[in-house]
Amino acid sequence: MLASKMRWDVQTPDKEKVEQLAEQLGITPLAASLLIMRGYDTAGKATSFLYGKDAVFHDPYLLKDMEKAVRRIKQAISEDEQIMIYGDYDADGVTSTTVLLQILKKYSAQVDFYIPDRFKEGYGPNEAAFRQIKEEGYSLIVTVDTGIAAVHEAEVAKELGIDLIITDHHEPGPVLPDAYAIIHPKQPGCSYPFKELAGVGVAFKLAHALNGDIPDDLLDLCAIGTVADLVPLHDENRLMAKLGMVQFRKTNRPGLRALTKIAGAEIQSANEETIGFQIAPRINAVGRIDQADPAVHLLNTEDDMEAEELAEEINALNKERQKIVNQMTEEAVQMIEEQGLDQSVIVAARPGWNPGVVGIVASKLVERYYRPAIVLGIDEEKGIAKGSARSIKGFDLFQNLSDCRDILPHFGGHPMAAGMTLTQDDVSALRERINRQAESVLTAEDFIPVQEVDLCCRLEEITVDSIAEMNMLAPFGTGNPKPFVLVSDVKIDETRRIGANKNHLKLLLADGESKLDCIGFYKGDIEEGIVPGANISLVGELSINEWNNRKKPQLMIKDAAVNEWQLFDLRGKRSWEERILKLDPSKRAILCFREETKTKLAGTGLEEELILIRGEEGAERLDLHSRYAVFIDTPQSIDIFDHVIKGKQLERIYLIFHQSDEHFFSTFPTREYFKWYYAFLLKRGSFDLAKYGGELARHKGWTKDTIDFMTKVFFELGFVTIENGVLSVVFDAVKRDLTDSETYREKQRLIELEQKLVYSSADELKQWLNKRMGESSDAYESMRRT
Repeated sequence: MLASKMRWDVQTPDKEKVEQLAEQLGITPLAASLLIMRGYDTAGKATSFLYGKDAVFHDPYLLKDMEKAVRRIKQAISEDEQIMIYGDYDADGVTSTTVLLQILKKYSAQVDFYIPDRFKEGYGPNEAAFRQIKEEGYSLIVTVDTGIAAVHEAEVAKELGIDLIITDHHEPGPVLPDAYAIIHPKQPGCSYPFKELAGVGVAFKLAHALNGDIPDDLLDLCAIGTVADLVPLHDENRLMAKLGMVQFRKTNRPGLRALTKIAGAEIQSANEETIGFQIAPRINAVGRIDQADPAVHLLNTEDDMEAEELAEEINALNKERQKIVNQMTEEAVQMIEEQGLDQSVIVAARPGWNPGVVGIVASKLVERYYRPAIVLGIDEEKGIAKGSARSIKGFDLFQNLSDCRDILPHFGGHPMAAGMTLTQDDVSALRERINRQAESVLTAEDFIPVQEVDLCCRLEEITVDSIAEMNMLAPFGTGNPKPFVLVSDVKIDETRRIGANKNHLKLLLADGESKLDCIGFYKGDIEEGIVPGANISLVGELSINEWNNRKKPQLMIKDAAVNEWQLFDLRGKRSWEERILKLDPSKRAILCFREETKTKLAGTGLEEELILIRGEEGAERLDLHSRYAVFIDTPQSIDIFDHVIKGKQLERIYLIFHQSDEHFFSTFPTREYFKWYYAFLLKRGSFDLAKYGGELARHKGWTKDTIDFMTKVFFELGFVTIENGVLSVVFDAVKRDLTDSETYREKQRLIELEQKLVYSSADELKQWLNKRMGESSDAYESMRRT
């Protein structure tokens, strides 16, 4: 067996619905199945989703306070008031800021932007910033992607005579700020039909309302913020992302073009993965390492040379961010390993950790340990800790951290992610309380990663056309994830490690005429757990590989499993010790049948684990359930080997079967040999074996061992006596069969044993073992008695 590393949650659509939808739309069953699993189970719903038929943006004035906000902003523009856009320092905040800047500049507003310093000011509006903005002559502040938790700051704005308009999408708290207007789809009393907008989506709705119609030229910014903030990609978010990607690929923004180029991507073929893995991380890096202002300038500049300079600066900051993340992650892992992973929620805190990248580190800890993680950077001078949290399925971070609001003066987020500030002295209390809450809701199974599987596929169904149809559901992201498929119990035709360090895996699956290439990046170790020719089940993402103008389907492996026990044939292989040492120590059972084997294993690192099987009773009691049985040497008999494996549910068997003496290829005398030798002895009456045995063997072309073996058999049967190396015939001996000799029978058993265990093919041996492993002890004993 090869156990999967994750729990596969396999979806099963209604077959009748699949056939009906596939026929109605003229698409493959795979694409139809995927649409149904995503909730688009009628031709109308599916057509609307795939082709955008009847898809429109909702009326922005359905958002509570929108009319009031637009009226106040237009008043500020007409009266030349100074307007400050107060944004956030992540990709969603930067694009939100840019959306509002550009729409207001279009109408000649006196506008500027302010993004707080993550390190000096922290997240969200703050009193000092509002007072500074007032001193600079601003009378209207519009927040984007932030502000819904700014209860105190709203009071400060009132005191200063500043009108505050809040646009945000983060979870509202129990008390809302007393602002001039709040535009938030989730606030009480808001009837807006779609509640899952990103910050940039809310800003875009305000831009739409100000503009009077949809500002298409801002959709590329919407795509970046929407994809980067991991909001569900359905309804308006899907529309923004889909139309925004079209706009992105033809954008005239020098900054976007320069950043895409320096990221090593082609802007004409960019997709949601380009944004998610290349563009957004670089924009985010600016605010994580320094002030986020250069990212806003990049998106707003109209100068090609300035765009290139800013893109280079941002790329350098991203490289620095990666270095800091790697170092912090190593320190966090070391801390966790030293303390022991005995808590349901990881809370890692250390002075000097960069609060700008704690969210990334938390994500890496969740990926490594699969449990909720909170990572905090401590400022010892101020006595505060700032951090971020990431969660797993089954644990709502926002809800559980909300119960700790009394020690979290600044806190906000979502069920799967949150940010917070607290005093250094309260870190221990947070750790204790959040773990107590987690222990009450999480079970042992919750700590095994879950992999959602959208489709079960046969190899014949996986074609370039069927993959292209599934890709029509793009853009993929939160709420509409890139589909994972399961290919179940398919024969491995080829397997090999690839890459400079041989740490990647390439498989070729075959089922009749159908074949499928499979690639597993950083999954080379899987090869150690599969036998060539085995049937394997794979979960992964389908893609189209194009090379030399030829397109082929391929599967990018996420997880793998072999659901039957496997036989690893290491007989006669060198360096087998290295292979065995790589096995999970909790799984492997190192077995031998001979005392001298332990001495031979000295220095291999395996000798301390060696289990010596002394007899049939001990062999039968051996607990090998779900273990990897490693047989170092050969047993003395088939019977004792049967007792080791009969009825046992092993996952794997590794055969080394090292032996000092080989019996199968040594000459086993035929009955004609015995007949000739006995006639020779009868004719002579006696024979000096010690003196002439070697000469006789050479004369007959036998080995000396053959002569000695036949002599011992004759002695046991009473046909000869031996004294001082001289044989004398017993002429009146009772007639007996050769099989009456224990030496003869033992030789037969050893040859049979070697032929079965040492010299048979792996396939033959597996069939033989299958039969024995499937027998219960009672059945086995019954068979022996009969």
